[in-house]
Amino acid sequence: MHPKQKTMDKTKILFVCLGNICRSPSAEAVMKGLVEKEGISKNFEIDSAGTAAWHAGEPADPRMQVHARKRGYNLTSISRPVNPETDFDKFDYIIAMDEQNMRDLKNMAKKKEHLDKLHMMTDFSKEYNYKSVPDPYYGGEEGFELVLDLLEDSCQGLLEHVSENEQTNKK
Repeated sequence: MHPKQKTMDKTKILFVCLGNICRSPSAEAVMKGLVEKEGISKNFEIDSAGTAAWHAGEPADPRMQVHARKRGYNLTSISRPVNPETDFDKFDYIIAMDEQNMRDLKNMAKKKEHLDKLHMMTDFSKEYNYKSVPDPYYGGEEGFELVLDLLEDSCQGLLEHVSENEQTNKK
């Protein structure tokens, strides 16, 4: 591959939670909003999926949509399960919301290169000290707000990480 060719490829990011109706579609929307604001959305392909297929074909949780809309995010993705046959090869970064999601993803990975793509969302957090993004599904309004706080912080950190890696790879 020609060295210039890699820099023209899109950075592909997949956010993963359990059902793909709260945390991962929110991470997808936050990250899309961030790269749009920076004017670099053409450089990215951003998606989300769940480790379980319970909600496949459904939109994001209505409560999550309400809280996201208050911050200017529109959750438009439709829930789908992770596809181990294609997602691990397609995406550069596969971001788990919690430790159970990470265990499930590790069990789905078929090659060492796949494991190298796995990261915890909170690994990129700069302001908060959480080990994971807690599932707000059974909680109250403050849980949905916390998820968005953590995602805004972590997505900013992820974007900085990706940008630093791109600069390093260009040298």
